[in-house]
Amino acid sequence: MDDIVIRAENLGKQYLIGKVQDGNRTFREALTDVFASPFRRAGLLGGVASGALELPKAFWALRDVSFQVKQGEMIALIGRKGAGKSTLLKLLSRVTEPTSGYAEMRGRVASRLEVGAGFHSELTGRENVYLNAAILGITKKDMRRQFDEIVAFSETEDFIDTPVKYYSSERFRSLAFAVSAHLEPEILLVDEVLAVGGARFQTKCLNKIRSLGKQGKTVILVSHNMSQAMNLCTRAILLGDGTIQEDGPCYQVVAKHQVSGFAVPAARECEWCGQPVGGELLAAPKEG
Repeated sequence: MDDIVIRAENLGKQYLIGKVQDGNRTFREALTDVFASPFRRAGLLGGVASGALELPKAFWALRDVSFQVKQGEMIALIGRKGAGKSTLLKLLSRVTEPTSGYAEMRGRVASRLEVGAGFHSELTGRENVYLNAAILGITKKDMRRQFDEIVAFSETEDFIDTPVKYYSSERFRSLAFAVSAHLEPEILLVDEVLAVGGARFQTKCLNKIRSLGKQGKTVILVSHNMSQAMNLCTRAILLGDGTIQEDGPCYQVVAKHQVSGFAVPAARECEWCGQPVGGELLAAPKEG
């Protein structure tokens, strides 16, 4: 039986700098574009007259990215800012469509990409929990069985019937993560949401992700924290300039990333292989 749950082939995403992207535009963006169009046209005419016309520039945020993920793998997606990590997760989550290539996903996907994603600010915490469950195809009956656990984990008992627009950033992320992690995902995609909150809650989130891994769930985690990556994941993918620079055992990929000078130093050993991650390069774990 094929145990591949994610397959990406020559995946690419191109943006045109200076041009509003097509698709999924908000009413505000469309209205702004209507009023700005006359000024843009005037600018273009002026550019033509002066011989300094600037057309939109193509920018590849991600290009020719290919990889496979097996069921139950815990993968750290690392790289400096602007390397393409968030873009890759958005493509896998179907938040945006690829310019080239394709990605196949097998199983229920839960993603937590950024504050506000999947949540409606005017709805209460309770309503947003049920909304996200419905999007994932979970019935109300099944949701009721998990609801109390989600609320307790996020520590939002006193605010669950308050519109989330009044939540603090930390409380908002707590509930958002709890929803993603508890709605029985087969694939969980997480983008730096653990950067907010106190140490106690971060530890709680990491333990939840670890438990999902032990249950055979597949997790792809974006992180700039190498301790976090090493303690959760056995495999890492290093992105740079929108392409895969390295893909392999976590300790090897983290070592290469640290050499580049962009990694956040780790301060403890990897619980999987016992390798120190810090100022010196990592050696491959010894056999036996």
